[in-house]
Amino acid sequence: MRSLPLADPGVPDARGPFHFLWWIARGQAVPLLGGTGFAVLWWLAQALVPAGIGRAIDSLTVHDTGGLVRWSLVVLGLGAVAAFGGVMRHRSAVYNWLCAAYRTVQVTARQATRLGATLPKRLSTGEVISVGNSDIAHIGNAMDILLRGVGALVAIGAVTVILLTTSTQLGLMVLIGVPLMAAAVAPLLRPLHRRQHVQRELQGDLATRAGDIVAGLRVLRGIGGEQVFTDRYREESQRVREAGVRVASVDAALEGAQLLLPGILIAFVTWQGAHLALDGTITVGQLVSFYGYALFLVGPLRTLTEAADKITKGHVSARRVVRILSLNPEIDGGTASAPSEVGDLADAASGVVVRPGRLTALACAAPEDAIAVTDRLGRYAEGDVTYGGVPLGHISPAEVRERILVADNAARLFSGRLRDELDPTGTATDEEVAAALHTAGAEDIVEALPDGLESHVAEGGREFSGGQQQRLRLVRALLADPEVLILVEPTSAVDAHTEARIADRLAKARAGRTTLVCSTSPLMLDRADHVVFVKDGTVAAEGGHRALMATEPAYTATVTRGED
Repeated sequence: MRSLPLADPGVPDARGPFHFLWWIARGQAVPLLGGTGFAVLWWLAQALVPAGIGRAIDSLTVHDTGGLVRWSLVVLGLGAVAAFGGVMRHRSAVYNWLCAAYRTVQVTARQATRLGATLPKRLSTGEVISVGNSDIAHIGNAMDILLRGVGALVAIGAVTVILLTTSTQLGLMVLIGVPLMAAAVAPLLRPLHRRQHVQRELQGDLATRAGDIVAGLRVLRGIGGEQVFTDRYREESQRVREAGVRVASVDAALEGAQLLLPGILIAFVTWQGAHLALDGTITVGQLVSFYGYALFLVGPLRTLTEAADKITKGHVSARRVVRILSLNPEIDGGTASAPSEVGDLADAASGVVVRPGRLTALACAAPEDAIAVTDRLGRYAEGDVTYGGVPLGHISPAEVRERILVADNAARLFSGRLRDELDPTGTATDEEVAAALHTAGAEDIVEALPDGLESHVAEGGREFSGGQQQRLRLVRALLADPEVLILVEPTSAVDAHTEARIADRLAKARAGRTTLVCSTSPLMLDRADHVVFVKDGTVAAEGGHRALMATEPAYTATVTRGED
């Protein structure tokens, strides 16, 4: 009994989609070869049946009872062998499908764990979801079809030999016709490949947008943006539908070719065989065999076009997997130590400077600018950033993570005791936990739980609302107490009264500590010691919130969302 998943999936070959598929095939070479053997046996047993029937009929026409019985038993034996081969081929196909799918999931999941926070910053959620939703099935199908595809080639070869032996003309017709049929199907594969790739990209983007809408539904309703995002989702879903129709049109043409082209070839073989029988070149039994082969050839010929289709889809899916496997976590770091004294954290590209011991607010006209700046300041992206005059890229990643914490809304709550979730290191005192809960306005969340901080948290914090999860993430960031704390939209999912309390308390809790808050909320900006306004990727103005409101129209439009 073979068990799945494998204990060690191995090191994947991520040089390209073909190399990845070949690595999958080599990793399960024994079951693939065994399954291919059963598929060949299955196809050959079926291929020999028409010949056996033809011989039995010829024995009957010459009143050879012994020959009739003998060939009837041969046909019966071939049927038994075909049944056995079919059962074993199917078992092997299922195992190979599962083995390829599990191996793909294992290496992808291992890579996702290795990438950590880098993965959502480099790939959309939809792209990652697509691997588990559809790509593993297509890669499994590519391995599965290899068994029947090789068997089909062997069967066509055997039939060709039989036909050449019986009639050179018929054998050559099949020998030339099969490659021509394959050549006729080939032009459909490239547009199918291209359209499938486009459809998968659009599906991934749509899944990402759906996740973003669900995650931020409360915020969208609060700012009146629900209808805007709904309209965008509707437009994108229509683009996905149109891409699916384009894929289906090529798929339908390919499916039609799978019936039409073999049918044309079979019609010619049957027509020519009938003429040869009328001329006396072949016997009645051989004519019946030709009719049998005409029907039999439909199966292996369709299998070949099916193989081209599934291997093409597997290639498209392998490209997505390889894209994930080719990513590297964060950025290779140096070995220098950060300065002993807390210094300025400066981003040369934008001009943003976070001063030590101050609560700085970063307001960006475009949300993507805030993400780009915080990615560089947190060393999740390449950038000319210095900390206390030392290039951040020269400091070891472990020390950067210890001293600079970027807390955004992509962070997750894991299952376990709530206190362990809020204080993973277990070093915070009861007083420190209580103070952090107070700062984040999260006391009511703990008080509502039956066992308070000892309560069990479900995976992803499903029992908490979006605003509650956001406040608990803020508690966790505060208890980490890093030298530099970067908070990305820490109050976007809470109501205005709660946001005002958090803004007041955060300024007091982080007094004398270096803190950067990325937000366009006037409540949060008004409590900051210093506000930096970024427009078009660079600092456009900086100063106090009220001074900027009075002197910078672009800043005013950003923080008021264009409302007077």
